[in-house]
Amino acid sequence: MSISESYPPAFRRVISDGDPLATVEEVEPVLVQDEDIQIPVIDLERLDKDILREACKEWGIFRLVNHGVPLALTSRLQEISGLLLSLPFETKRELFATVKSPLSYFWGTPALNPSGDALKRGSQASNVHMLEGFNVPLSKLPTFISCDDDHNPKLESFRVLIEEYGRHITRIAVSLFEDIAQTLNLELSGNRRSEYLSESTGLIRVYRYPWRSDKAAGEALGMEVHTDSSVISILKEDETGGLEIMKGEEWFCVKPVANTLIVNLGDMMQAISDDEYKSVTHRVKKKNRETERHSVCYFVFPKRDCGIKSSNYKPFTYSEFEAQVQADVQSLGTKIGLPRFSPNSPFFN
Repeated sequence: MSISESYPPAFRRVISDGDPLATVEEVEPVLVQDEDIQIPVIDLERLDKDILREACKEWGIFRLVNHGVPLALTSRLQEISGLLLSLPFETKRELFATVKSPLSYFWGTPALNPSGDALKRGSQASNVHMLEGFNVPLSKLPTFISCDDDHNPKLESFRVLIEEYGRHITRIAVSLFEDIAQTLNLELSGNRRSEYLSESTGLIRVYRYPWRSDKAAGEALGMEVHTDSSVISILKEDETGGLEIMKGEEWFCVKPVANTLIVNLGDMMQAISDDEYKSVTHRVKKKNRETERHSVCYFVFPKRDCGIKSSNYKPFTYSEFEAQVQADVQSLGTKIGLPRFSPNSPFFN
């Protein structure tokens, strides 16, 4: 089987021919820098709250070292998820449509509904985003019913690995949130902490960004410019690179570093902090044509009925925020996010 057969049909035209009907057009709002940028480094074993406060306030993103996730686990997870993503496209669609599990397969857009299915994007959206992946809600993994060995035994291996990885990454998210709350002097009871950061909402998305032939024009935009809707997002990527962040009015590349994690703050953390901390604007542009890019990202959110109050936004619950994001994606083709709730924004509802 040719590797291109594992990609969705819309990807194959871009990969082989650079079909302009399937490529992504993007207007650059700011200068694009080719240089790498050194983001702050946080040592989880010897956490310095002053460094953490500055990273959250000035950057909204940092690199985590000494995080305690075994290298053997992340290597094996990348191997097994890579094998699953390399299955023929129709096989993946059939496997995740028929197996009795909470896992779902998506492609062509990073915008998903709560069930993990790709949202239908508005007419103003770009045609294709060069990525595909699996969506895994961690709290629902115990309901997973593995398929017969004759069907695909790797799916059960994937479940075991992602469950173990989820335990590690959830531990990290809870610990970091508590440390960040202390830097904000937020006095959180146990109940309030679990409302702002609800472990039950944690989900993992495994992404694959395809290679492209030399005939395909332009760079592959795998993930459009956006902020995460989460409280905290934690990324484990391979050595290919492609993550870019906006710092000031310019774009910079975040170079991969082995055995580290990338942590970025999402919209909910920005709102909780009353805009003292920032939800970092980022995207993925894969410049290396000859290799695929693989990454694993964990997202965690408030409880759906958790009320978010801030002097800069009208009061809202996370479910209201999520519904507004989905409505904007489906009608406008893109996420608006927090400006929808800011009286000082032209997007205010």
